Amino acid sequence: MRPEDLLPHRPPFLFVDEILEIVEGESARGLWRLTGEEWFFVGHFPGRPTLPGVLMCEAIAQVGALAVLADSRFAGRLPLFGGIDKARFRRQVVPGDELTLECTMGRLSSRAGKGSGTASVNGEVACEVDLMFVIA
Repeated sequence: MRPEDLLPHRPPFLFVDEILEIVEGESARGLWRLTGEEWFFVGHFPGRPTLPGVLMCEAIAQVGALAVLADSRFAGRLPLFGGIDKARFRRQVVPGDELTLECTMGRLSSRAGKGSGTASVNGEVACEVDLMFVIA
């Protein structure tokens, strides 16, 4: 299964290249391979390209959306950000890095949910965040 099979996101705003694992309605794990050709590296920052932290949060949310949308109760629905809490950025992410994205649902109802996730490079945490979302 490809991320596009579940997610409504499309390039250049699809930040999951590969699904590693999905537990429907509970958790998901995926990969995002950063080539250096991504649109945001040009301006963030010239001469020292760095993945913006907010895009790491979005990538974690997309992996969380995979877990939600894999659940038949939510197929075809649209999870939207409701909030971000406790975001922490632990290391710089640069072209050539491969991010392992993980998100686990803490609460999931028919209309909303909460989750927490991480983005890591070679086992080293780059970002951790708690997410809130609503389901449209």
